[in-house]
Amino acid sequence: METFIEHTVLCWDQKNKAASKHRLIGEEPLSIRIEGKPYSVVMRTPGDELAHAAGFCLSEGIVSTPDDVNTISCCEGDDSNVVAVTLNASRRDKIVDILDRRGYISQTSCGICGKEIVKDLYQMIRPVGDDTRMNAGLALECLENLPQHQPLRDKTRASHAAALYSSDFKLLSVAEDVGRHNALDKAIGKLFLDRRLDEAVLLTLSSRISYELVQKAARARIQVILAFSRPTSLAVELASELNMTLACLADHTGLYIFCGEHRLTR
Repeated sequence: METFIEHTVLCWDQKNKAASKHRLIGEEPLSIRIEGKPYSVVMRTPGDELAHAAGFCLSEGIVSTPDDVNTISCCEGDDSNVVAVTLNASRRDKIVDILDRRGYISQTSCGICGKEIVKDLYQMIRPVGDDTRMNAGLALECLENLPQHQPLRDKTRASHAAALYSSDFKLLSVAEDVGRHNALDKAIGKLFLDRRLDEAVLLTLSSRISYELVQKAARARIQVILAFSRPTSLAVELASELNMTLACLADHTGLYIFCGEHRLTR
């Protein structure tokens, strides 16, 4: 499966029409099966399927450590739209409600207010640690450099990206996808499978910060999130409850810091 395809488009500029080739970002369904049963189908850009599934399982609370995973594999070889995950027996017994989809908070739920979502997630996710202090200027450079790690965006102008850094600003993992949630799951999943997720403290995003992205970062124990666009009100509320730092690019230069400002130093 391709991450992009060539497509002929017609360009119109008020006076003339001309045909040209454009690259369109790939979008395919990925079915994630847990213990032999369908759990979720996500629309994503092909690539990094195992990392994507691993990051998704971590953010959903299905797994907490790599040792919770018994097997993770593509069902029909590497070129597959189906990933199967099996868990060890002790983990499986702990998450019966999650596997039955009870207690699962849908990202498109109706009849659930923001305060209820934050309350439920706060009970599921413990606040992150408070041991990180980093130079705000160097953190800003990581965010501003994110487009340099987006080859798919250069080709298609349609991808989101997520990058994870260590406390000394070493790039640990980066991923692109048509979906911002998928990009983050992939970036997290790569480190999770390599047992290096504990090195990640800074997340940079090409998108806005929604509460779902805060939830995923908190499950990965990431303390600082910087993004190109502003966070939603619910994202700030949840991040504040979980002791996280949220910031985005300021209008001219620098950062707007919405919570957890003590971690960003001069």
